[in-house]
Amino acid sequence: MRRKGKFRAKWVLIPVTILLLVTAIVMWLWNAILPEVLEVKTITYWQAMGILVLSKILFGGFGGCKKGNYTQRKNLREKFKSMSPEEREKFRKMWKQKCKKDSFD
Repeated sequence: MRRKGKFRAKWVLIPVTILLLVTAIVMWLWNAILPEVLEVKTITYWQAMGILVLSKILFGGFGGCKKGNYTQRKNLREKFKSMSPEEREKFRKMWKQKCKKDSFD
């Protein structure tokens, strides 16, 4: 039972650690490059984290219709090739509806 708790803690700590490191890198890059190039102010650690969150919201989205990895796309392509034209059209309509429902547009 104890082992299971350590396993879960590891999978919680790894993403948090990565977020903290990426935030520090964003702050360092911003403060090293942009004040000289664009004459902007330097930023704090928390402002760098805010920029990361904002960029995720604006450019990364929250899920919806993700393209998937290479293997998923390859499998889907093979499945699509084996479908009849009617099945393909039905499949396309289903995914268009799903993507509309999942998006925040």
